[in-house]
Amino acid sequence: MNPDSLTSGIDHLGLTVRNIEVTSAFFIECLGWKKVGEKPDYPAVFVSDGRIMLTLWQLKNAEPGSEFDRRSHIGLHHVALRAKDERAFDEILQRVSNWPGVKVEFPPELLGQGPKRHMMIYEPGGIRVEFDVVPG
Repeated sequence: MNPDSLTSGIDHLGLTVRNIEVTSAFFIECLGWKKVGEKPDYPAVFVSDGRIMLTLWQLKNAEPGSEFDRRSHIGLHHVALRAKDERAFDEILQRVSNWPGVKVEFPPELLGQGPKRHMMIYEPGGIRVEFDVVPG
């Protein structure tokens, strides 16, 4: 921990999604997260893996939005989630590869020279999600 820092980590991350039901189902049913709250009139769903919480907001504009391009947009590039261990990482790959609407951008590969491995997907609602694991 940095004694000079005025903050102590991420409390939660808020994401605007195309379809709140589809994206919350991906986190809850595919990844095993828990719904920890919701505001139907907002509308928002709060999901957590026990360490981090995501606030998922429903996109209000029905017009198709432009996809995020890190070279021309300011904002969130992706969410990176750490797998508990290598077994969990392999299970995540199997589950997301078979989940309706998921696009696997690239399968597991070494991150740099390793030993950390990572993979990148787009969840059904279009949010780019990275999963990584540190062997050991």
